[in-house]
Amino acid sequence: MPVPRIAHFVYGLRPQTEPFHLVHYLAVESCRQVLRPDEILFHCKHLPYGVFWDAIRPHVTLMRVDDAPEVTATAYDEAVVPSEYLYAHHADFIRLDALIEHGGVYADIDTLFLRPFPDEFFDAAFVIGEEEDALDVRSGERRPSLCNALLISEPKSRYACAWREQMAAALDGTWSNHSGFLSRALADELPNDVRVEPPSSFFPAPITPEGLHDLLEVDATDVSRAYTIHLWAHVWWRSTRRDFSTVHGGTLTLDHLRTASSSYARLARPYLPELDLW
Repeated sequence: MPVPRIAHFVYGLRPQTEPFHLVHYLAVESCRQVLRPDEILFHCKHLPYGVFWDAIRPHVTLMRVDDAPEVTATAYDEAVVPSEYLYAHHADFIRLDALIEHGGVYADIDTLFLRPFPDEFFDAAFVIGEEEDALDVRSGERRPSLCNALLISEPKSRYACAWREQMAAALDGTWSNHSGFLSRALADELPNDVRVEPPSSFFPAPITPEGLHDLLEVDATDVSRAYTIHLWAHVWWRSTRRDFSTVHGGTLTLDHLRTASSSYARLARPYLPELDLW
């Protein structure tokens, strides 16, 4: 069956201690304007708040979710996957459950939509994009990986169901085994059930200091073949983490994005809200 024109976001799996951020507003708003979905399902445990949430709230349908018990039951090494990032693994399960039930387009909340998807994406049973080879912390080697930050699926697709059925067993306390590595292996096993897009389609900015510099600090990211951009925000969002970028979440204010000479600022400007925060 064709992919329904429904969009999905997962957010608020941790208690909300700060207002809903402009970057997150832009993910939903750019999706709304570019894809023009029939409905945007916002899967949430803890409700957001703040002016940007108030601006986007009328355009989304709230869907209450809870933590994935498979993740809660997994033993993690704090040095491998710090507990502050476990929300992302809960979201890995929630997004697949949503796509299996409803079908549609799933996007991480640090996505920016750039141009409409071609019809062939909605005619495919499942669409996922390649990312740069990811580090396997168990072997120390880099391995081919797919990225689940942007997914397109028909309801109950064979690929999504196979992934979901095998994901719990693949949880090994590392970042990528159940997500990027498993999805890559399944794409090799089920080539007729999934369309794999190159990194240029959904992830034109690689998760490297150079890639994030080109995206967030200067205007040098090639988006000529991109439908979306993923910001990889988890590696630079906190102001105390500067190994990937000098930019952090607090940098990306309304004033900054209105005037900055970066790829992200330029591409985000059409979707900025008309708000005066003073």
